[in-house]
Amino acid sequence: MKDATLALHVGYEKDKEKSMQVPIYMTTAYEYQDTDHAARLFALQEEGNIYTRIGNPTTRVFEKRISALERGVDALATASGMGAIFYSIANLVSKGDNIIISNKLYGGSITLSTQTLKNFGITAKYFEPTNPSELEELIDDNTKAILFESIANPALVVPEFDEIVKIANKKGVITICDNTIATPYSVKPIELGVDIVAHSASKYIVGNSTAIGGCIIEAPFAKEKLKSKRYPQFNEKDESYHGLIYNEKFDNPFIARARLALLRDFGAVLSPFNAWLFILGLETLHLRIKAHSENALKIAKFLATHPKVKNVNYPFLENNENYKRAKKYLKYASGIVSFELSSYEEAKEFVKKLKIFSLVTNIADSKSLVTHPASTTHQQLSKEELKNAGVPEGLIRLSIGLEDVEDLIEDLNNAL
Repeated sequence: MKDATLALHVGYEKDKEKSMQVPIYMTTAYEYQDTDHAARLFALQEEGNIYTRIGNPTTRVFEKRISALERGVDALATASGMGAIFYSIANLVSKGDNIIISNKLYGGSITLSTQTLKNFGITAKYFEPTNPSELEELIDDNTKAILFESIANPALVVPEFDEIVKIANKKGVITICDNTIATPYSVKPIELGVDIVAHSASKYIVGNSTAIGGCIIEAPFAKEKLKSKRYPQFNEKDESYHGLIYNEKFDNPFIARARLALLRDFGAVLSPFNAWLFILGLETLHLRIKAHSENALKIAKFLATHPKVKNVNYPFLENNENYKRAKKYLKYASGIVSFELSSYEEAKEFVKKLKIFSLVTNIADSKSLVTHPASTTHQQLSKEELKNAGVPEGLIRLSIGLEDVEDLIEDLNNAL
């Protein structure tokens, strides 16, 4: 089946009520047949519902659908996109380990990797995703993951997938790609050799700012890399499950451990109602991402001709430094456009004058949004870190919605 069909049908078998829409199982717990049945479930000898912190029937449909769209072997839903990023890293590392992260990364992912994780004895190194040859020297015996984005937020940099994957495979290191902005309709990182894909489902997946959530998808081939001595937690006994070895018991060891250990213990579980909203979102994602992208390209072309705009970032502009990689890897470049004005103060003044665009620290809504990253999402970064992240102080990020594009261009023109 093609993607649009998968998004509407995978993972749901109609119950006796024959409900066309997936039911919302708003429950925390499930009744067991007897104590023996409960014991088999808790010992992982039998599949079934135990407690919604571990899994839920509604959430499971969402997991199966996003896994199918990303060509994964399985997926895990989380309470937020940052929960997905955290679990993706935490599933691989121990005290004394390090990860390598793109220097063009969402501000929250940078803070998690460089600040919060260091309190747990985990360090982070930066690499340049468009010229990743430096990974050869950066990777050492304690490197457990390489984290980057398919389209960087907000710099809109497109990485050199082939080279990143080639070096990571040579060194036996797990790659994690945040595919939030691109969505699986633009690029499928697993098809390019990436081991783990993460999403903030709060963005294009839901599409209307109604729900917070995230998800992680495991590639079918990730298991082979996890057999390495680099990742002992997948090959040694887990005493909390009476000596279970994830790589021996499961075809999806990464997701299995993230669910059975991390979700169990950290508890950042997705609400079944939010999972249901994400299921609805997936049904129309293929239509929305196309419309967002078409509007965004028209706006990027308009901004590129305006005398007050210093620079426009949109991967499908022909003079953009990412254009060749975008044409190589992406079908759509999403609805995110960023551009630079002359100063911090001019950027703030521009935002004040907009009428249709709402000042919101979010992206991928059906309505158009504007953000000044230097004063909001990336405020915690120093001037040098802002520069390295591709976020100058005068940068404006637009999330182009589904309004009439002529109205949006008029609003931007008036503000400029």
